[in-house]
Amino acid sequence: MAYRNQQEFIQALEKAGELVRIRTFVNPRLEIAEITDRISKSGQGGKALLFENTGYEFPVLMNAYGSEKRMSMALGVDHLDQVSTEIENLFKSLSAPKESIIDKLKFLPKLGQFASWMPAVKNGRGECQEVVMSEPDLTKLPIITCWPKDGGPFVTLPIIHTKDPNTHTRNVGMYRMQLFSPILTGMHWHKHKVSAKHFSEYKKLNKRMPVAVALGGDPIYAYSATAPLPENVDEYMLAGFLRKRKVELVKCISQPDMEVPADADFIIEGYVEPDEELILEGPFGDHTGYYSLPDWYPRFHVTAITHRKNAVYPATIVGIPPQEDAWLGKATERIFLAPIKMTMIPEIIDMEMPVEGVFHNLVITQIQKDYAGQGQKVMNAMWGAGQMMFNKILVLADRGVQIKDYPKLAKYVFDNLNPATDIYFSQGPMDVLDHSCSKLGFGGKMCIDGTRKFEEEKVEKYELGLPVYQTGIGDRIKNAFFEVKEVNSSLISIAIPCLLISVEKNRVGHVRELHEAICRSVSGIEAIKMILYVESTIDPNDLATALWRFCNNLDPKRDHIVFEAPSSIQPLKTFSCIGFDGTRKTKQFDNFQRDWPNIIVADDETIRSVDEKWNQLAIGPFISSPSLKFKKQMYGEEAVVN
Repeated sequence: MAYRNQQEFIQALEKAGELVRIRTFVNPRLEIAEITDRISKSGQGGKALLFENTGYEFPVLMNAYGSEKRMSMALGVDHLDQVSTEIENLFKSLSAPKESIIDKLKFLPKLGQFASWMPAVKNGRGECQEVVMSEPDLTKLPIITCWPKDGGPFVTLPIIHTKDPNTHTRNVGMYRMQLFSPILTGMHWHKHKVSAKHFSEYKKLNKRMPVAVALGGDPIYAYSATAPLPENVDEYMLAGFLRKRKVELVKCISQPDMEVPADADFIIEGYVEPDEELILEGPFGDHTGYYSLPDWYPRFHVTAITHRKNAVYPATIVGIPPQEDAWLGKATERIFLAPIKMTMIPEIIDMEMPVEGVFHNLVITQIQKDYAGQGQKVMNAMWGAGQMMFNKILVLADRGVQIKDYPKLAKYVFDNLNPATDIYFSQGPMDVLDHSCSKLGFGGKMCIDGTRKFEEEKVEKYELGLPVYQTGIGDRIKNAFFEVKEVNSSLISIAIPCLLISVEKNRVGHVRELHEAICRSVSGIEAIKMILYVESTIDPNDLATALWRFCNNLDPKRDHIVFEAPSSIQPLKTFSCIGFDGTRKTKQFDNFQRDWPNIIVADDETIRSVDEKWNQLAIGPFISSPSLKFKKQMYGEEAVVN
């Protein structure tokens, strides 16, 4: 289903009971973000929020994609798997043999359907150009400041259009934009992104690079801008397929080489100079739940701002999960399962990206396993597949378990896991936002192969038989090691041989020494296959929080410790237990040379302000700030840990 514009989507959300209008004044600086954070974490993603009184001419739409229902509505489907099924059927129809003239004639309507999805440039102006600012001024837009240590206001849902200067191929991406002046923002495109490659080509030609930014319009545009498409595939082709109608584009007013969606709410036109000094952009509270720290990025100069009448400014916040972006990621997980399966890795059955893994950090993949080594084959293929190159932890399972049932999945994986031989480590490109890497954008990965093993994959000396779990192991560890603050041994009760331990590090190599000492001396430890270490400020019994912090703080290749020793309970066998250091890394104890970011929490003043006006908002029973839970986990008040 295609929405004619963002206003029609808002009406559909309201009709479905999925949107709340807020008429009380709410400040775009911090307050909108704090209210949205409370609502998005209130269960099932809460409601979409339309802030109608912001002190600006334009309302602000937040959390529009923030639930499975709203994400499905944005894509015009009843459920997200429906898109994957459509894509799979499309691939099958394309690849099916067409030998007879009847087969070929039957395919003609499909070709016509393909053509109807292709973007088209129309003559004249679009609705997005109904109003042209006489003097472009970004400060007239309600650009939000999300978190207290952000470098300033950021445009957070920009649909950014660039073109290759040689091939004129369009790319549509989403990169945050920090506001510096009425006509200047940063352009935060990472070196791996297609727009950054376009900029590199303009620099070689020493030519000014035109850029156009759209806000609003059909909600499919923003999703398509985030989709991990191949480099030369136009995102508006995907949008046309999803909405079953072509995207109509119009030429920009001040940058006529650029085309933008006619139905967008706002268009920001401008350019990036090829040889201009970069600008220090950030910090910014990012989707990892940590601040991304200041770095140097190109300057975007604004030459025109246009908008439709009655425009609504769309925005989002990212931060400690779950947030709205989790559902954009879930849509990608579902939509791109079929292309991966049909074109690259045919043994894939299903894929899951838990919210605690913030997209790239943790990916679970179910495969049809038919031969020894197939897990490693899938591992290598996935780490070479587009944005999956940023994946840090890959967990493999097979048809023996439902991967969306996390307790059953964990038990199945550990039942099939030899920690000494079934975990594979590698290095490669990582997300620039991954603060755990010793070097920016380059770090360790691991694959945990939890598939059932063929005889060729087994190593007899590690086959210890069924484990015998002993009660009280957590207390024994706490009593023996003063640096251990808490132990979560609850997983043992459901036959998952894994412990989570919070530890206060105080010396070089401390976690390694601790892990080896626990494995040598604690009674009952031979039933345990894996220990996850987190920092002392974290409660390991809060499993979701502990796993989120652990995944963010870990470089698997650098931070793992494999302990092996002759088994004390089974002669001629070897006991092995792997430990992972998911604590904060420092220069003092870890020789870590990069700055370490703080987690993202709201400040006390903003929390108090929202508390005081909550009853005026008319959005339901009082919800306390999610930030309160995390205050004690901070190290100082700044974006960078002191």
